[in-house]
Amino acid sequence: MKTLLLFILLSFSNLVTADTVYLTSLDWPPYSAKSLDQQGASVAVAKAAFKAEGHELVVDFFPWSRAVNSASQAGSKYVGYFPEYMHDTSDFVFSDPTGTGPLGLVQNNSKPVSFSAVSDLAGKRIGVVQDYVNTKELDDMIASGAIKGDAVPSDVLNIKKVAAGRIDAAVIDANVLNYLLNTDSSLAGVKDKIAMNANLLETKTLHIAFRNDAEGQKWQQIYNKGLKKIDVDAIMSNYLK
Repeated sequence: MKTLLLFILLSFSNLVTADTVYLTSLDWPPYSAKSLDQQGASVAVAKAAFKAEGHELVVDFFPWSRAVNSASQAGSKYVGYFPEYMHDTSDFVFSDPTGTGPLGLVQNNSKPVSFSAVSDLAGKRIGVVQDYVNTKELDDMIASGAIKGDAVPSDVLNIKKVAAGRIDAAVIDANVLNYLLNTDSSLAGVKDKIAMNANLLETKTLHIAFRNDAEGQKWQQIYNKGLKKIDVDAIMSNYLK
């Protein structure tokens, strides 16, 4: 009887402490999208990590700027957004890495871009997605005007502009490019015109950006504990294979 009572008390305790955490994200397949299996590779990792700590994750999907803004508002039910690259900010604190993404340039096959350092891209017109963080050096050179940044709302539009020769290249994650070329019918006519430049800008770590307040910091710590209990690389590689 005492054993049964202890089991009931422990079970009740677990129910009481279990919470639902809300995050925002965007349609950025294969890492995140409402329509994907498990809502994407990064969401699969995040849900597994929170589950390892006894919590449930609910992800709502918005355009990128709204995803970030919704998570930044004090008192919002959303305590963070993801996937995000690590960058300097006082508004958010970042989780431990939840995977990696190979960031580079998609180029026109008839006009390949030759570079060994970001500084070699000076004077080039490089496409970026509005409000995305790229690499610090690249973003700084675009801000200074040394590189001509061309911001658009989506990776798909950047791919089309590269294929049409309207820009020299565009920043994109190699996994994202591969996914889009294999699934987006609007890109069927450009698949043979473009390719990923072999020289990557950086292999970026992916993170959850938690709002930099007491609630966000609490969930950051919980999430990091959960990450240590799962095999992040296995989840990512199995999803992306």
